[in-house]
Amino acid sequence: MKLKEVISKIEEKIKINQAEDFDNVGLLCGVPDRPVSGILVCHDALEKVVEEAIHKSCNLIVCFHPIIFSGLKSLTGKNYVERAVLKAIENKIAIYAIHTAFDNDFFGVNAGICNQLGLKDLKILQPKKNNLKQLTVYVPKDYTESLKNALFSAGAGNIGFYDECSFSINGNGTFRPIEGSNPFSGRQHIRENADEDMISVIFEGYKQGQIISAMKSAHPYEEVAYQIYSLDNENQHTGLGMYGELEEEMDEKDFLKMVKEKFNLEIIKHSDFLDKKIKRVGVLGGSGASGIKSALSQKCDAYLTGDIKYHDYFLAESQMLICDIGHYESEQFVVQQLFEILSQKFSTFAISKSNEKTNPVNYFL
Repeated sequence: MKLKEVISKIEEKIKINQAEDFDNVGLLCGVPDRPVSGILVCHDALEKVVEEAIHKSCNLIVCFHPIIFSGLKSLTGKNYVERAVLKAIENKIAIYAIHTAFDNDFFGVNAGICNQLGLKDLKILQPKKNNLKQLTVYVPKDYTESLKNALFSAGAGNIGFYDECSFSINGNGTFRPIEGSNPFSGRQHIRENADEDMISVIFEGYKQGQIISAMKSAHPYEEVAYQIYSLDNENQHTGLGMYGELEEEMDEKDFLKMVKEKFNLEIIKHSDFLDKKIKRVGVLGGSGASGIKSALSQKCDAYLTGDIKYHDYFLAESQMLICDIGHYESEQFVVQQLFEILSQKFSTFAISKSNEKTNPVNYFL
């Protein structure tokens, strides 16, 4: 299987378009037409990970963090980024990064954290505005089903965990063909009445080109009457962070002990104890100070993330327990999650998890 085919199958499961705009996700280096012999899954594609891929005869590294993020203008081996990328290129190893596409995925990074905590009734903490659009098109009644099928096949009508969603209204349309027309029905210079359906579907903005192309190919009219509207709707199933409920409320110290055990932590930094029970918990993998206010607005009793700074703890406003469990520590289940996804998708070549330690943070206790 060629690299581009492997990537296409990965992106069927994890939509790369749901990544944040600032991020550098997707294929970072590699030849799309080159066959894939094996996949190594890792957190960070450092030089020692590339060496591991060479040893395991894997010519594709699927990593969480992008090794190339910004400012790379040359490849001379002067730092850890350039050394890793050079070694990958020299050994014909492709690197593909998933990062915030998996952060924003409903079953991604934050779902992994919630599953470890045993949270139920999961919801997105910061729903993403996914550039949703609505298409309205008019079609002869006899062609309604075939046109809907074409739209659905092109990716229209997906709403959360439902697909093939649409709404139709029947009505009477009029048109008059003029000079130069080649009408599907009727004659030039005579106004026609047609039994038509108005079909309405929602779609993500990045799909617009393929959806319009499919619509025009399946539509019988020479001139297709349609409108596209931009929507402000939030996507309730895509976005950063999650929150959910513990099976039973817990004392603050018991909750922290449980987190420490579940995540195998040396330490947890946290805001002041509030002498309240913990029931609703918000999480955001990685650097998550940006989610504190959202967690407060959702009335979370505790919020777990990483990279909390000194002044961020004041944002708790004596209402919520803020817990810094560490950047890597909050993302530690990602490799296993990606490994399981890829193992389900591919069975014709080897898929391995990296054994290399890539977390640069250590503790002296």
